[in-house]
Amino acid sequence: MILQLQKEGYYLMSSLLTRIKENLHTLSEAEKKMGLYVLENPEFIPNMTTKDLSKKAGTSESSVVRFCKSIGIGSFKSFKMELVKELATQDMNLTDFNFLQSKSEPYDIFQKVTHVNKSAIEAISTSLDRKEFEKAVGTVKHAGRLIFYGVGGSATAAVDGYYKFTKLGYPCTAHQDFHFLLSSIPYLTKNDVIIAISMSGKTNDVLELSRFAQKEGAIVIAITNLDKSPLYKEADIRLCTPIVEQDYRIGSIPSRMTQLTIIDALYLSVFNAKGENVLPQYHKARNEVIRLRR
Repeated sequence: MILQLQKEGYYLMSSLLTRIKENLHTLSEAEKKMGLYVLENPEFIPNMTTKDLSKKAGTSESSVVRFCKSIGIGSFKSFKMELVKELATQDMNLTDFNFLQSKSEPYDIFQKVTHVNKSAIEAISTSLDRKEFEKAVGTVKHAGRLIFYGVGGSATAAVDGYYKFTKLGYPCTAHQDFHFLLSSIPYLTKNDVIIAISMSGKTNDVLELSRFAQKEGAIVIAITNLDKSPLYKEADIRLCTPIVEQDYRIGSIPSRMTQLTIIDALYLSVFNAKGENVLPQYHKARNEVIRLRR
């Protein structure tokens, strides 16, 4: 029992790549091949399936699952999630306060920001469930009214969603005044949708607004980390973002990019589903913009 607890404690404290490296000698030959491939190509793993990885490493798909369990992770999906989190913060903790200890040149910081944001966006495919996303698209397409709500760094995605879906003709709201939004909730119906955005899924205002909306029969779509938070558990539809930065940070950078990417994909998917029905209105607005430029 003591050995098991020590082992679990080691797994919690040690980084994923370190665990693999230090446990190579305990793995089977097939698992060792897997471990070596991961150590040499960690950046490719998040976008791979078990079939892809087994082929690259020269092993079987069942070896992938056994490899994950051998290093203390229950599934390949969980393995990819942990690896994504590590890669996003490894050697370039841009939003961690330790970042201030390394004095980098401005252009070097620009390159790091670009890399971290790109990695975060690419990692969304490991956290976003396809069926949940398709369900969200269908729900939003037939929604009567949309409310976007997020606070702090998540407010940016809420405002962006409000702007985009207003262009599609939806009655939308994205207000930062919590009490103002509370007053509008009793008018919601079962055809209305609140899109609740929170990285941690624990922000009290977001949770309370979502719960109130559900009591009135509205549907709650959550854009939140894949982390079994209260918002994750209570939402009707979950559009999960990967965990790419810590909760306490200098500012929302890669996490904001994941939220904006999901809003963009949701917007384009609904636009595509509506087809040419909205094009006349788009053309009218565009022509007016051009007229006002002259």
